[in-house]
Amino acid sequence: MNVAAALKNQYHAALATLRQAIEQCPDELWTAACQAGPPFWQVAYHALFFTHLYLQPDEQAFRPWQHHRDEYQFLEEIPWPPHRPPNLGEPYTKEQVLEYWAACDDMIDAGVEGLDLSAAACGFGWYKMPKLEHQIMNIRHIQDHAAQLGARSRAVTGLAPRWLGTSSKG
Repeated sequence: MNVAAALKNQYHAALATLRQAIEQCPDELWTAACQAGPPFWQVAYHALFFTHLYLQPDEQAFRPWQHHRDEYQFLEEIPWPPHRPPNLGEPYTKEQVLEYWAACDDMIDAGVEGLDLSAAACGFGWYKMPKLEHQIMNIRHIQDHAAQLGARSRAVTGLAPRWLGTSSKG
């Protein structure tokens, strides 16, 4: 079994599900406050930011997206002192988030190929797990937020992302 090929396929499928959720989000829901947590746009951006970050061999190799805004990746408190909510200004537009989505989807194949999937450490000090397990966790993270956003959209529109067990790119 080719583990790297399976990871790439599942990354693309999870990202395709996230894209569906983003595209199906009605305009009135995109920036709306939500009892269930941060606004739709911020959850989508968060999922993409960490997809991008964790496709790197380690934290030092990461170069943020050209339109990244500091602190926008955090959904609640910043994880280091003073543990305050992130400072957010203008939200990303749906078009901007879809642009970042395309950049993330385009980096999957080369990103996975550039990883040492047999490494005992994932390269990110806040996670104590091997690289392969960390990649599986990253895919689960994408899918978790895709489902979260799909549920929000479905509550308003009746539409939800279609389940994709595999990628059309695979």
